[in-house]
Parts: sequence; structure tokens; C-alpha cells
Amino acid sequence: MAGFRQAPRPPVIRMALEGGPPASTQDKPAPDSALPASGFLLLTALTFFWGGNWPAMKIVLGELAVWPFRTICLIGGGLGLLAIARFGGLPLTVPQRDLRPLLICTLFNVVGWHLCSAYGISLMQAGRASIIAFTMPLWAALLGHWVLGERITAAKIVGLALGLTGMAVLIGPDLQSLGAAPLGALFMLGAAVSWATGTVAVKRFTWQISTLVLTAWMLLLGAIPVAIGALLIGEGLPAEGLSTQALLALAYVLALPMLFYQWAYFSVVRLFPAVIAAIGTLAIPIVGVLSSAVVLGEPVGLRELIALCLVCGALAVVLVLPALREARKA
Repeated sequence: MAGFRQAPRPPVIRMALEGGPPASTQDKPAPDSALPASGFLLLTALTFFWGGNWPAMKIVLGELAVWPFRTICLIGGGLGLLAIARFGGLPLTVPQRDLRPLLICTLFNVVGWHLCSAYGISLMQAGRASIIAFTMPLWAALLGHWVLGERITAAKIVGLALGLTGMAVLIGPDLQSLGAAPLGALFMLGAAVSWATGTVAVKRFTWQISTLVLTAWMLLLGAIPVAIGALLIGEGLPAEGLSTQALLALAYVLALPMLFYQWAYFSVVRLFPAVIAAIGTLAIPIVGVLSSAVVLGEPVGLRELIALCLVCGALAVVLVLPALREARKA
């Protein structure tokens, strides 16, 4: 139609379909004083959506074994993201130079994280499992310094200290109960280290592929060994099917954590330095504990409120204060 001009897409939608900044700049995040606004929006959304994932996972894993559960999540999430990419007109093929980095990132971000976290959450309280998982920023800060050469500034150290203190406030009094289920705690610690390694790996490589398609292929490739494991172990769908509650919880996991969160997190990783992206996730276990209290009746009290304040302080130091300093200069 003559004179018709397509309305510009909002920044976050445009980044979703176009895969973020150009290849020459996408892996060179802005300095701490100039963090992109789209990254803040994504961090806020994924905090709430993934925080609610923990009680949902606990409900599903009460009726569905770990291996088939993760197979469904990975295949459903991967195919869903590819469909979105196709709809957005993105190329779905993986450039040859991206194949090896893709396999490495899949191993840590998908296979290691998803299996360890699923086993861990099946062996302990969902809220407490999320707390151990989010020691990830500590490992990401160390690996980011050693592998990427990212500076560990005073603000990042303060942010890490506040955030991990918040985790300690929550988990400290429960160390005895964790000792009663050491395997669950070990699985969750393994999940945290695997996730941190994968986060740094995504930053380590320069990608030609878009973030959306990269995330989709990581999920689908990770589904292959997980599906084979499910067949070898003999775990399948329950003969009696899933309850309505479990089906609704599974739908939530597929729609938000597996579709939106997976893309959003790796978009944030490509926008921000690895340690800031990692620290930005520290509010997720707070939402996980609170949502587990509402949905599952798990206990919540003064410790959770103190931890929330400490984590908010950590987020303010590494995310909010740099943005305010930049606003004053403008």
C-alpha cells in the first residue's frame, strides 16, 4: 500500500527477533555505567517468571520422573523457540564456525544444569534448592575473571558479598536439614557450577547466530542425550497420566521458563558482563522461596525478608547505582 510504513518494533521485541546487537559488538557489553535499559526489563521479567518455576517444577516432579520431564521441557522449549524464530524470519541454520561453541555451551547450560537441578529439586525443598542453585554468581565471577579477563571491581565485590550473605541468611539455619539430604544439595551445587560455566562460555565465543536460534538449538541438542538417558533408564510417562494440577504446572514451565526465560537469560548474558548478568539473577531464589510458600505451603518468615533486603542491595550496587550515575551525566 502506498505510503504505508511499518511501525518500529519495541526494543525488546526487536532484540528477540533480530538476535541482539550486530556480531561485531554483541559480545562487547557496555561498561557498568552504561548498561542497556532492555537488559533491565528482561532481568525483571525473568526474575518473576523463573522464580515461580521452582514450585511448578516440584509439583510436576511429584508425578513425573526426572528424565522424561526434562526431555519434554527441552524438546518443547526448543521447538517453540524455533517456531518463533521462523515466524520472525530468522535463519534457522547454524553456521559451521558456531557448531563447536554450540556443543560446548549445550553441555553446560542444558545437559548439566537441567539434569542436576531436576534431581536436586526432587530430593529437597524447592525453595531451598533454588537458593543453592543461585550461588552461581560466585562461580561466574571467578570464571569470568579467569577466562574472560573481566575486572572484579569494588562494586561487584560488594554486590556479590551482599547477595551471597542473603543466601547464607536463608540457608544457614537449614544446614542440618541439608545434611540430611546431602545428595540433593550436591546435585544443586553441580547445577550452579555447570550454569556458571555455560554463562561464561556463551560470553567467551563470538556468535554469528542470533540469540533466539542459539537458545533453541542448545535446548534441542541437549534433549538428545537426555532422551537417550530416559530410554536407557526406563523412565517414562506415568500409566495413569498426570493430574490437572501437574498438567497446569507443566504448561507453565514450558510456556514461561522454557520459552521466555531461556531466550531472555542468554540475551542478558550477551548484553551485560557475565558477572553482572549473574548477580542480576540473585532475586530469583527470593521469588522462588516466596512462591513456594504460597503454592506449596513451605515456611517463610523473617529470614526471607532479611535475605530479600540484602539481595535488593546487591542488585542496587551492580545495576541501579551505575544507571543513576549515567543518568546524572546525561
